[in-house]
Amino acid sequence: MDTANDVSVLNNLIKTTLDSVKGFRDAADDAEGSRFTSLFTQMASDRERVVSELQDVVRQRGGTPEDSSSIAGAAHRTFMNLKDMLVSRDEKAIINEVERGEDYLKSKYEAAMADANLPVETRAVIERCFASVREGHDRVSALKHSMA
Repeated sequence: MDTANDVSVLNNLIKTTLDSVKGFRDAADDAEGSRFTSLFTQMASDRERVVSELQDVVRQRGGTPEDSSSIAGAAHRTFMNLKDMLVSRDEKAIINEVERGEDYLKSKYEAAMADANLPVETRAVIERCFASVREGHDRVSALKHSMA
């Protein structure tokens, strides 16, 4: 088993998921008093549970888990755009931006699951974590469609 590849794939997911946690925490702070505060707080908590599970697996594989977000790339841009929209209180735009971030996160998990070099055990963990990511994505998507 190539544990180095496992650790690398898992740490990439951890870093991206930590970006999501930080973004949702910041969004919850910025949305204080809006109807989205509890949604963003809950999504940050859900993502924290995913991060914790992935970090545990990295440790089991003998690696050192990521413990900080990258705050770079698409995830960061999504949440910076979200912050601007929270100021203007454009609810539909806020949810569109959150869904865009969720699409990005979902694509990272899908790419990881497509890695043919991952053993079945590691893929199973990623799939289990992806279920939470997909649930959050679908929740935001449903909210978006209810606003249309």
